[in-house]
Amino acid sequence: MPNHSEERAKAKSLGPIRGLMPFLKPYRFWIVAALLALTTTAALTLILPVAVRRVVDGFLTESVAQMDAYFGAAIGIAALLAIGTAVRYALVTIIGERVVADIRRAVYDRVIGMSPSFYERLMTGEVLSRLTTDTTLILSVVSSSISIALRNVLTFFGGLVMMLLTSLKMTGLVLLIVPLVIVPILVLGRRLRRLSRENQDRIADSSAQANETLQAAQTVQAYTHEGPSRARFGALTEAAFGSARTRIKVRAAMTAIVIFLVFSGVVGVLWIGARDVRADVLTPGTLVQFLIYSILVAGSVASLSEVWGEVMRAAGATERLVELLNAHDDVDDPNQPQKLGPVAGRIAFEDVTFAYPARPGQSALDHVNFVIEPGQTVAIVGPSGAGKTTIFQMLLRFYDPMSGRVTLDGTDIRDAARVDVRNRLALVPQEPVIFAASAMENIRFGRPDASDAEVEAAARAAAAHDFLTKLPDGYDTYVGERGVMLSGGQKQRIAIARAILRDAPVLLLDEATSALDAESERAVQQAVDLLSKDRTTLVIAHRLATVKKADRIIVMEDGAIVATGTHDSLVAEGGLYARLARLQFTATEDAA
Repeated sequence: MPNHSEERAKAKSLGPIRGLMPFLKPYRFWIVAALLALTTTAALTLILPVAVRRVVDGFLTESVAQMDAYFGAAIGIAALLAIGTAVRYALVTIIGERVVADIRRAVYDRVIGMSPSFYERLMTGEVLSRLTTDTTLILSVVSSSISIALRNVLTFFGGLVMMLLTSLKMTGLVLLIVPLVIVPILVLGRRLRRLSRENQDRIADSSAQANETLQAAQTVQAYTHEGPSRARFGALTEAAFGSARTRIKVRAAMTAIVIFLVFSGVVGVLWIGARDVRADVLTPGTLVQFLIYSILVAGSVASLSEVWGEVMRAAGATERLVELLNAHDDVDDPNQPQKLGPVAGRIAFEDVTFAYPARPGQSALDHVNFVIEPGQTVAIVGPSGAGKTTIFQMLLRFYDPMSGRVTLDGTDIRDAARVDVRNRLALVPQEPVIFAASAMENIRFGRPDASDAEVEAAARAAAAHDFLTKLPDGYDTYVGERGVMLSGGQKQRIAIARAILRDAPVLLLDEATSALDAESERAVQQAVDLLSKDRTTLVIAHRLATVKKADRIIVMEDGAIVATGTHDSLVAEGGLYARLARLQFTATEDAA
């Protein structure tokens, strides 16, 4: 597994946080309201020490009635502070949840449409990690840390002003220690930023490993590979823990240094203040007021040092998510897509050459030329790696040719929107994809707006109705993750029903019966024959017995077309097809 933390460049500032701005902008009125509540609570916090000073000095100089009024004012300020804090919390938390939900949707909307070459560079598990772990970090910052940071910034500057008004001398002494506090925040904060990004990358690596092995749990168990898989996941998890431990140590050291410097300085300044009280330069109330402001300012600095660490982590998370949002896709729609009219189904490959990005030096297709007329059934045969599946990848526009072009009814599919091209195609893969939903929803996946009656009609046409009605809840039966509750033949018939429901003019069949028992194969083959009627059909054939009725057979080897014709003419020609046919049919006869 590639180490993505080493492949990606590290950001060197809080700049990536700006990536959140497009998601915050729609809620600017809520943000303004939250800022007003935040400013109000910060102002009330700064007023409270003044009331305390008056209470302290009032013990000696004021009447009982005036003292009672000061206590009442203090309680009133506390009540307003409580209400303002509650409003602020509610607003910033809602904004945080809303923004993170929007980010998750935006990232998912982006990655679900990316071409396969994107997933050659980035594992699915890492994408999931970014959608979950990274967005959780951003939620923490947007709904909590930023609010805390702003409150502490206001408290710091407001408290500093009030300290100046309370005692210019003591404030001057306090300011002497500020540079000592700022330096470790800046120096250690930069290192914390780098460590936070590394930690998130390590977590993503372990998530990718877990996703990959859990998706293939049966294969892992069949090959008794549990031990090595556990060891690899354990090593990746320990690496994530190791980077987290380093990050925690740096953050703890920064917090300890800042708190010690701040409070030591405050204590020293208050010692001087206490001497001034004894010399009648200050009143006890004024010293108490300065003490409270000193604690507020010191506490805000200490809190900012902690929040800084969270903001650094969020910057790393934002950077990783923005990478996904801005990721380049090798296959994209043109700026002004050409509209596709009613499709008759004429397909042409014109001198198409292509190599997969992961293997640029090895051609998957080498100057491929063929034409399929509307309504024809054409089979593609050849050994593994001949380029059969790549033909389908080109038609579905998962990849674009390096040279040449693929046309649908005369239109280069690169000039049309991908969704328009794919709406004209129905795919039945060799290994059907079944989702963790009901059988009804799995079939309706072919056309989401289809009615229940249309779904049932498609199931009947695919020879799936009988077994579906025998399931515990009929069509509404939950079929499990990847259809674990269904047999291979049942999955394949659901996939065929899905393609029938789509009712597309072009049908792509990746040998739908190769892994089935004889009874299931007969039922599925009948459904396939019905589905391909009156449609342009392209079949990847592994069993040559299934393509005898094709209008034409294209024989491929090493990415090139080596022969074209009917079954009988190709057998008579000799060559690769005749050799394959002899091997398969002889083996069949021997087995019989």
